[in-house]
Amino acid sequence: MLFDSLQFLLFLPAVIALYFLLPNKLRWILLLIASYYFYGCWKVEFLLLLFYSTLNAYLIALLIERAETKRLKRTWLAIGLISNLSVLFFFKYFDFFIGSQPYFVAFSNEHTKVQWLMKFLEYGIPVGISFFTFQAVGYTFDIYFQQAKAEKNFFKFALFVSYFPQLVAGPIERFTNLHEQLFAKHKLLYENLSNGFRLILYGLFIKMVIADNLAPLADPVFNNPLAYSQSDNIIALLFFSLQIYADFHGYSMIAIGVALIMGIKLMDNFRTPYLATSIKDFWARWHISLSTWFRDYLYVPLGGNKVSYFRWMLNIMIIFLVSGIWHGANYTFIVWGALHGFMYLLEQIFARAKWIKTKNAFFTGLGFIKTFIVINLAWLFFRSDTLAKAYLSLCKIFGKEPDANRYYSIQHFEHGKTNESVDNAFLNGQLVPETLTLNFSLFFVLGILILTELWIRKSRFDIRSSVLPFAARWFIYAIFIYCVMALSGPDFYQFIYFQF
Repeated sequence: MLFDSLQFLLFLPAVIALYFLLPNKLRWILLLIASYYFYGCWKVEFLLLLFYSTLNAYLIALLIERAETKRLKRTWLAIGLISNLSVLFFFKYFDFFIGSQPYFVAFSNEHTKVQWLMKFLEYGIPVGISFFTFQAVGYTFDIYFQQAKAEKNFFKFALFVSYFPQLVAGPIERFTNLHEQLFAKHKLLYENLSNGFRLILYGLFIKMVIADNLAPLADPVFNNPLAYSQSDNIIALLFFSLQIYADFHGYSMIAIGVALIMGIKLMDNFRTPYLATSIKDFWARWHISLSTWFRDYLYVPLGGNKVSYFRWMLNIMIIFLVSGIWHGANYTFIVWGALHGFMYLLEQIFARAKWIKTKNAFFTGLGFIKTFIVINLAWLFFRSDTLAKAYLSLCKIFGKEPDANRYYSIQHFEHGKTNESVDNAFLNGQLVPETLTLNFSLFFVLGILILTELWIRKSRFDIRSSVLPFAARWFIYAIFIYCVMALSGPDFYQFIYFQF
């Protein structure tokens, strides 16, 4: 069920109305039923995975809490992590590490049970599996580190894992922040209604008007980079950079707004990340719930910065590589994470030099330009289907002719084989030249986005707009409503982060 669908437009008012009509002691039951219905609208079969992840974390947390020795607690934690993360590995990474290997393909062709397994995997990656798995695993860590008490009521814990606004694409919430709010007595307040609908409106604007208009422009260029000019490839990269931000940030804004109407405050997930002046600053603004999750549950247990300098550098690279792998089973995501990690460390090395620490407009501007370029070049790998395609895009962007031998060697590294009959069309210029078609309305809405981002900066749309005079507020609302009604993308595009 997409946030920008008619189905959700009917679902949400019904849930909110029933939520405030029911007695407080029954509201959480309504939310649990609504959440499982919401997730089941994609594929009913995947409700079993959500239930398994929930049950696993629930039982392991109770066992950890009851264990009398540190060793036993650690044992239960390890069992919980393996049993929960193994499901994530199976659906998301099995084909990458094992399923696509020639020896396994040959083996599966000879065994009917293995063939059935491979057909089962054709269901695809369950929507949001990384998000609810990490939320459940984070809870297990909280119990182990005694940051919270284990929830004894299974169904109440199930609501924490499955709460529908942030179930499939975050923010990845902490048990200590969300759990108590789900069962507190919330009143229908005008402030929550107004701020919630402001966030929903802004989220729909940047998703439907920005992301869904940029997707049909960026996709063809990344699919066939050699068919487009150097300038078109650069424009497509910039468009994807804005698309993924508008798409993911739009979802987060809608999720936060929906929860806020019910009086529940989810954590912020974005703070104008493209205004960052360093990679460190970028990750303090981009997908905050994930970056803080890795910080608390991986970086700190690895020793954080309380280790030797070289061990700290290793810890940083581990975090960024795991972040890349979290996004998908593809070498492109690993390269994306490695680029961020390398630039992060490089910045920290230069920051030790006294002359770099000078704070002035020149260094701030230089940092912004450098960060924006690095982020966009990294997005090229994130968006490309393969490293070989990323190589072609890089060649076009930097105005170089692709080398066929290098292209095929990259392809062979990724897949263990090459497909020259298909790819010769790319390399020999046999593709029909294409040109991006841009129009005024696109630049109009992009201008609105950029001005709004500069206005918001590290704040949030609902907070900034709430202090404006009545006429100014409604002028902005009218523009957003008009854009959503008249200038939305030609097609509905599923939120990008649903695949993660």
